[in-house]
Amino acid sequence: MLRIFVDNALKYTPAGGQVTLTCQADEKTVRYVISDTGIGIPKEDLERVFERFYRVDSSRTKDTGGSGLGLSIAKYIAKANNAELELDSTLHKGTTVTAIFQRTQEE
Repeated sequence: MLRIFVDNALKYTPAGGQVTLTCQADEKTVRYVISDTGIGIPKEDLERVFERFYRVDSSRTKDTGGSGLGLSIAKYIAKANNAELELDSTLHKGTTVTAIFQRTQEE
C-alpha cells in the first residue's frame, strides 16, 4: 500500500519537486504520511480517486501510464489491515496521503 502511494508521488511530482515520507507514532496510532509537491488532484476528484479504473484526466495516462487500479488496491489493503486513509491535495501544489493504523495492546 505504501509503495503505491510513494510510486504515485514520484510519478506525479515533476523534476525538482519533493516527496517526503514520515512516520508518527503515539500510544494509540501509527501514521505513515507521504507528501509531495506534485501536480495535485482537483477537489472534485478527491472523492473518486480510490475507485477502480478512475483516472483524474486522460492526459495523465499518456504521460505516466497506469490503469487507475493502484489507489483502489491501496484502499483494499488499508481496509484489510483496519487502516484509515486520509487524502489532502491542492491542484498544482501537491498531495498528502496519510495511512493511520490503530496500535494493538499486547497483554
